[in-house]
Amino acid sequence: MSMFRLMAMGLVAGVALGCSGEKLLPTPYMFAILAGPGAVATAPGVSVTVKDAERRVDITIDGKPFTSYLWRAGQRKPILYPLLAPDGTTLTRGNPPLPGERTDHPHHTGLWFNYSNVNNIDYWNNSDAIKPEARAKYGSIDHDRIVSSKSGATSGELVTESTWYPASDVPSVGSNQTAHVLHQTTRYVFSKLTIDGKPARSIDMTVTLKALQTSVFHDDKDGMLGMRVAHFMESATAKPEVLRDANGIATPVAAPTAGATGVYRTSEGKVGDDAWGTRGKWCELSGSTADGKAETIAVLDHSGNPNYPTYWHARDYGLFAVNPLGAHGFEPKGPALNFTLDQGKSATFHYRVILISGTVTPEALNHQSDVFDSEK
Repeated sequence: MSMFRLMAMGLVAGVALGCSGEKLLPTPYMFAILAGPGAVATAPGVSVTVKDAERRVDITIDGKPFTSYLWRAGQRKPILYPLLAPDGTTLTRGNPPLPGERTDHPHHTGLWFNYSNVNNIDYWNNSDAIKPEARAKYGSIDHDRIVSSKSGATSGELVTESTWYPASDVPSVGSNQTAHVLHQTTRYVFSKLTIDGKPARSIDMTVTLKALQTSVFHDDKDGMLGMRVAHFMESATAKPEVLRDANGIATPVAAPTAGATGVYRTSEGKVGDDAWGTRGKWCELSGSTADGKAETIAVLDHSGNPNYPTYWHARDYGLFAVNPLGAHGFEPKGPALNFTLDQGKSATFHYRVILISGTVTPEALNHQSDVFDSEK
């Protein structure tokens, strides 16, 4: 059975368990390709197709699916999902998780951008798994509009706007009356390229946050750019543990290691479990599928970002995140950062996510980092 058919089954019939044990009904969407032949354009280049009525934007490369930008009700933030390597391998965990995948942390969906503690409101851990009586502690990021989209021969672009609300449930665009906290503008650039002789795809995310009220990003480990990877990209060294969010809610994490092959590596030479909580200009995660295909995800930091170089919130169970604002969260003996944006002020974060079918050398990633860093 194809991966896409499995994804369809998971999206239509799957059920995930939330951090409190309740069942989460799946969001009823799926890639257009699941509808059958002819559902995806076959034109060469990078195609960015807006489907407002379906609350999604589909991105294809040479007619093959890459990812979709989604703002479905219940997500609590916009996401890119799934992420597919050039050879078609899905590199993100199912949403909801597919059979055999871990079901912890239901808020880990695709690729996202948020933070766990802004003015004492948690935007990271929010999902439908949060019980109604606890939702006052969790915020939502509401997609407002597509500003622009553009397709091209080697890259495509999408610009969006969204709003951070200190409320867990945003009924619909423009209807939430709670005080807005942050305005977010995100520019995505989707590209096809070759790295170290291997086919690759990249996503540039340039996120500008403007404070609509003074906003304190209290020092915490859970942030900012994150993704949840497929099971084969998890680490075989993962052990069962219980993790807690910013509000103290516990989430048990099981450790099914059969088929897990992922290994982290940073620009500073940290490998495997040693990568977590360390700083570097890039971090990569490589693993092999059950049929022996090597796949790599690399994330590049930019020297123009706040608190460069970033900390890597690279967890063995499959969370791969970039967090420049969690200094004390990773180095408890050091001072807390508590990054603050005064009302009316802005900060911009710029990252490049690269998906490679194959493995690449540190020298190749250093070169990619230098190229990225030379760009404004």
